[in-house]
Amino acid sequence: MSAGSAVSTTYLELSQEDGAAHKFYEVTVDGTTVTVRYGRIGAAGQTQITTFPTEAKAQAAAAKKVGEKVRKGYEPAVRGQRAPRAVTRRQVTSAPSTARAVAPVLWRFGTGSSAFGIHVDDEHCWVGNQSGDVFTLDHEGNTLARFSLPDGVKCLVADDFWIYAGCDDGRVYDLSSKLPFAAYDISADVDIFWLDIHEGVLNVSDRSGGLTVIDHEDEHQWSRRSQGAHAWMVRADDRAVYHGHFEGVTAYAPDGGGELWHTPTRGGVLFGWQEDDTVYAGTAHRVVQRLSKATGTIEATYACDSAVYSCAASPGGRYVFAGDSSSSVYCFDRDGTRLWKLGTGGGSALSMQYRDERLYLVTTDGSLVCVDASETAVAAAQQGTVPVARDVKLAAALPTYAPATTATAVTTVAQAPSGSVVVECVQQNGRLRVHVLSDGYDDSWNVQFPRAIRVPGARYVVDALHPAAGGFYRVRGEIRRLQ
Repeated sequence: MSAGSAVSTTYLELSQEDGAAHKFYEVTVDGTTVTVRYGRIGAAGQTQITTFPTEAKAQAAAAKKVGEKVRKGYEPAVRGQRAPRAVTRRQVTSAPSTARAVAPVLWRFGTGSSAFGIHVDDEHCWVGNQSGDVFTLDHEGNTLARFSLPDGVKCLVADDFWIYAGCDDGRVYDLSSKLPFAAYDISADVDIFWLDIHEGVLNVSDRSGGLTVIDHEDEHQWSRRSQGAHAWMVRADDRAVYHGHFEGVTAYAPDGGGELWHTPTRGGVLFGWQEDDTVYAGTAHRVVQRLSKATGTIEATYACDSAVYSCAASPGGRYVFAGDSSSSVYCFDRDGTRLWKLGTGGGSALSMQYRDERLYLVTTDGSLVCVDASETAVAAAQQGTVPVARDVKLAAALPTYAPATTATAVTTVAQAPSGSVVVECVQQNGRLRVHVLSDGYDDSWNVQFPRAIRVPGARYVVDALHPAAGGFYRVRGEIRRLQ
């Protein structure tokens, strides 16, 4: 504390009745130092510290910050009186594998915390953990970048070009550009279990068995309460939203028009996967069941030896994979015949994805594991011959990116680079929307754009815009503000 000066703290909260906001903002002045702390109510939040030439300038800066928040609806509050957002971290047990042989692991990357999120595309492997870290690696296990998010990562999902991380702070972050940003805010009364995004529409399943659907402008569309609680599965496509919970799988019309079918499963659903015409539900009763998307009919059952924490399939469902609570991974043919069972060598697989004869797992010990799932490698593993797994280390100078939470976090440019697209923030029916100014686009369509950086009347430059089926544009690449 500075000599002769008193420390003053102003604590504000914004908690709307509809749950759209549930956050705090705290400003502390200690002499010439102003400390700002902000985030989800009940969480530690993020901290910014600024030093000013004089105490008077520090007091003035603090008063300005408080005034800005009050004008946005924040109110004085007492820390700890309002309940924090409900967050359920998945409680799992992991026993040693009973398999006689270990899977042919090519490489293993330890994230430092239990990991649930995984996505693998043509260029990258993505893994997100409970500490809020998301790492990208290439297919050979070399670390490329790190995203530092404010809270634990529930899951990673892809929607065409775009990669999203659903976090325990109730936000879904777009990781597709250099600087991540919050694309969706989920109501504070939703205890998020899993999510999926299809054509910009966010589908959220929760602890109570609810399903919440939010559009590309972060506005609530519809919700349903399924027959069972603990909904660990949600998958979506053009024809339906598939919601898995403790009483089975329920399919709903994408527009919220009603239930299309409901199918009880053998045990509560703990994980879900989808292919073009089928959905797969991994259950607590040691099976994966394949259901027809059209009718909900159970077409095949894949029997494991312990509760199924995760499942996946090769394209077309030729092979079906499962990870159980006893650190084993399985492969079945399409009809349900078990082809092999092998130990993971490092915990139970909480999520998985198959790609190009490789099976990628994220495990209870916080590792991203790359398994050689080719027939030759698996046959050798069953005979006791496996490669020496490479233990991947973090790159010494790994670039790290944190979310853009304010307009000032965006780079400013004097003019739009050649080939870029210019958009503008405009007031429309009481809401701040973003429309396209560049030629060749429909200026009546909205642009999906991070709320945190919108400034009325401001113009921004983006690398590219892509049309989505719902009649809006999505940003591709870096966002910069025009001077």
